[in-house]
Amino acid sequence: MGRSLVSCDRWIIGLLAMGFVLLAGQAYADESNENKPDDTKPREVLDCRYQQSPEQAVDGPTSETFPSDDVFRPLLADPKQPQWFALWQFTRSLTAGTSSNIGSVAVGENFGFYTRRKGCNGWQISVLTGVFAQFDLDTSNAALVNIDFNVGIPLTWRQGNWSARLRYYHQSSHLGDEFLGLNPDFQSINLQFEEVDMIVSYDFRKWMRLYGGGAVMVNRQPSTIDRNTVHWGFEARTPTSLGRSHVFGLLSNPIIFSPLLTADFKSVEEQNWYINTNLLLGFDMFRTGSLKRLRILFNYYHGYFPYGQFFYSQKTEAFGAGAYFMF
Repeated sequence: MGRSLVSCDRWIIGLLAMGFVLLAGQAYADESNENKPDDTKPREVLDCRYQQSPEQAVDGPTSETFPSDDVFRPLLADPKQPQWFALWQFTRSLTAGTSSNIGSVAVGENFGFYTRRKGCNGWQISVLTGVFAQFDLDTSNAALVNIDFNVGIPLTWRQGNWSARLRYYHQSSHLGDEFLGLNPDFQSINLQFEEVDMIVSYDFRKWMRLYGGGAVMVNRQPSTIDRNTVHWGFEARTPTSLGRSHVFGLLSNPIIFSPLLTADFKSVEEQNWYINTNLLLGFDMFRTGSLKRLRILFNYYHGYFPYGQFFYSQKTEAFGAGAYFMF
């Protein structure tokens, strides 16, 4: 196992190095593509999660039902952010002294209902749904360990570089039958709660984002669980001028690569304010004119297991890699 982990580390480091070299070698503009007529170039689509509209191009406030974007950028490194991902992690339990390969899958999104804004400045109300499932890949049938269900209502706001998210959501957690069959002595606590959280974010010079806030449980089971959480983090990516690189100029609408580094921190009262850390590093990939994004990210986590009732009992350290999707 030790040799395989070292080999895996070398492969990950080599892949990252190759990706950064490729990006650096493509940073110059493709002159032949720039000289094409305007009607052959893909048109940019304004996505207020990642860019701002020019003030001079905005006539006045507009309202829209079912907007395709949001005025608040999702917290990518938050393990409980409703999003789509498939992640492999080699996980070591610091509590039990055991290790395992865990497959983590999430299916979720914020669905925008209504927004009123001037350009990207304004507010939006949405509905969030999220399903987070973890599987033990060391068992013959990849046994389901735990699954969390989230549903709630986020209210988001933006003014210039400042943005914020206020949301109310419910979570219920359920252990897998296979896990209970393999661990008959495990004591389930039937975890479920409702929580209100708020995050304030600031975009600094287009390449760095800082955010912070907290959460309070307004209802929980068991009722003895402490209520409060402090939450903060950062996200760093290349500026637009560096990220908009062509893949050897072979495609009329090439894939754009943007290196990305983000970290999320949570300190929970029930865990005696221990700081849980989740770090992601990799590439954000997209095309001009599309809201879809694919991210290939490497992950390191240290802290209490972020899902289900293990969040209050199992301290872990994990590293892995996965694919993240945005629609």
